[in-house]
Amino acid sequence: MFFIYSIIYTIVIIVLFIPQYMKRPEGLRSKWLREKLGSLPDLASSIWVHAVSVGEVNAAIQLLRRLRTKYPAMPVVLSTVTDTGQKVALSKVPEGVSVVYLPFDVTWILERAFRRVRPKMLIVMETELWPNIFRLSYKRNVPVIILNGRISAKSSGGYGKISFFMKKVFSYVTAFSMQSKLDAERLKAIGADEKKVQVSGNFKFDMEMSGEMPLWAAAVKGPVIVAGSTHRGEEELVLSAYLENTRKFPDLKLILAPRHPERFREVADLLRARGVSFVRRSELRDGDGDGGPFIEKVLLLDSVGELSSVYAIADIALIGKSFLGTGGQNPLEPAYWGKPVLCGPHMENFPFMQEFYDAGAAFEADRASLAKKIGRLLADPDSARRAGEKARELYVSKSGAVGKTMEIIGKYLHEG
Repeated sequence: MFFIYSIIYTIVIIVLFIPQYMKRPEGLRSKWLREKLGSLPDLASSIWVHAVSVGEVNAAIQLLRRLRTKYPAMPVVLSTVTDTGQKVALSKVPEGVSVVYLPFDVTWILERAFRRVRPKMLIVMETELWPNIFRLSYKRNVPVIILNGRISAKSSGGYGKISFFMKKVFSYVTAFSMQSKLDAERLKAIGADEKKVQVSGNFKFDMEMSGEMPLWAAAVKGPVIVAGSTHRGEEELVLSAYLENTRKFPDLKLILAPRHPERFREVADLLRARGVSFVRRSELRDGDGDGGPFIEKVLLLDSVGELSSVYAIADIALIGKSFLGTGGQNPLEPAYWGKPVLCGPHMENFPFMQEFYDAGAAFEADRASLAKKIGRLLADPDSARRAGEKARELYVSKSGAVGKTMEIIGKYLHEG
């Protein structure tokens, strides 16, 4: 089965190689090509951490800091798949962490990568499953640790259809540290050895948000709606709900933060088509605010890495990919700042949200009720404030997952 996987994977690489290479900015292409082919930094006895994109990178930052503190003599390499993951990683990782692209999951390429970084441990965030890198790690006696693991119902069903293969892939993993009991049960049902599986909690409750919000954001006067990590179709929905509420709240402002940078222009075109006056974040200088060029009431956050700190000025935080998408985006960034969270009906990737709803720390709305729910929160700022305080309390009460996983890492690193 590994042979068939490798053939299919190689064919996909050949088909997509040129488009993937060309979509990178020219300044990144040589780095991407070099590292995808296994030419990684020359290190000795490193700890290799893999985090596919922005969310996983942000969740891993606290872990990276603790690794550098506890094992200062061991270099750390952080690999990502996406360009946005690279950008955020380069801006946030502590000193002593090399940021690279994950090499292609092809044996000869991985052999080259392993000879370069010489890992003593491979840590993979959130159940990114790469059969060949797992198998090669096992052959080289490199412990593979899955941290902050999660398995969605959709992924569980898909993996279940090839459980005979997944069971073999899982056999190469030394330990699984899952976010919840449900994630652990799904993993075991697919074929993971129950002796290797434990629940340590969600890293995202240990994330440290930037305490330094951009100067332009500090100058914005509320009330403010921040719609974070929106996906196609949601910007139009949010915009309609926002415009409806400006009739009663004429000073209301909206910050739109599309999830994917390649959609910034598309969302700008949408705003123009709706006749909405707006300003792009990229057009502002630090210090710009109501007294400067930012006189429009809608701002397009066409930047990477600022959203988590911008939530600090929100009166209401809307969570993208939950209204028209599936799975939702991270609701914990606004919870960290003590902000009321408003989600759509699709938060499948965050099962803990039910606890937030039950505690009155977050609210759910669908397309038909979104404008009304926003209006109620704006009309009763005391209730909105209390909801934000409850969200912050839940966030704090569930922290500690990183500390638990450091114990797992220590155990297997020393054994290795």
